[in-house]
Amino acid sequence: MRLSLLSISLILSACVTVNIYFPASAAEKAADKIIDEVWQTQGSGAKPDDAQMPPPANKEKP
Repeated sequence: MRLSLLSISLILSACVTVNIYFPASAAEKAADKIIDEVWQTQGSGAKPDDAQMPPPANKEKP
C-alpha cells in the first residue's frame, strides 16, 4: 500500500510542464533586429576570398 502510494505520487509529481510566454512585441522586435543585421552583413559587399573558395567541380564525362 505504501509503495503504490509512493509510486503514484512520484509519477504525478514528474508530470510537470513549465510554459514560458514571451510578449509578442518583444519577440517581433528581436526578430526585426536580427533580420536587419543579416541584411546589413549581406549588403556590405563583403565577398569571401578566392583562396577560401573551393575549386569548381570538374564536369567532364569520362
